[in-house]
Order: sequence, then structure tokens, then C-alpha cells
Amino acid sequence: MNFESIIIAAATFFIIGIFHPIVIKAEYYFSKKIWPVFLIAGLGFLAGAIFTCGLISILLAITGTSSLWAIKELFEQEKRVNKGWFPKNPSRK
Repeated sequence: MNFESIIIAAATFFIIGIFHPIVIKAEYYFSKKIWPVFLIAGLGFLAGAIFTCGLISILLAITGTSSLWAIKELFEQEKRVNKGWFPKNPSRK
């Protein structure tokens, strides 16, 4: 039996789930100005996916894509904070 697809599905679910609180905390502590960190990380993971093979390559690509998607979510998170859906960091201007 080949369980690789089940592993990929579970890992994708886990990676996307991990990025939700990361985006929320990143926006809370650093604002949306931290987006270049997500860009560099995403491109780094995607570059790693190019130079590896198999399951590791797939997981690196999923992580890289999730990191790039987090950039969009940072900007959306700022809008959610402004609407009052999430707390605003009181120590930030």
C-alpha cells in the first residue's frame, strides 16, 4: 500500500493550521511590515523544494506556498484587527 498521499494530506492540513496562529501573532507583534520575512522564507522553502526530491520536496513546497499565502493573510489580518474582530496590540502606535 502507498500511504504517501495520506501523509501529504495530513501534513498539508497541519502546515496550513500552523500558519493561522503564526500570521495572527506576527501581525499583533510586528504589524504587516514583517511581510518580507514571509517572502524570503517562502522563496527559500520553494528553492529547497526544487533541489530535493520525494516527500521532502512536496512538504517544502507546501510550506513555501503557505508562507507566501501568509503575506496576503497579514494584510487581511490588519483589516480584521481594524474591524475589531481581533485584539490590537496596545503597545504599538
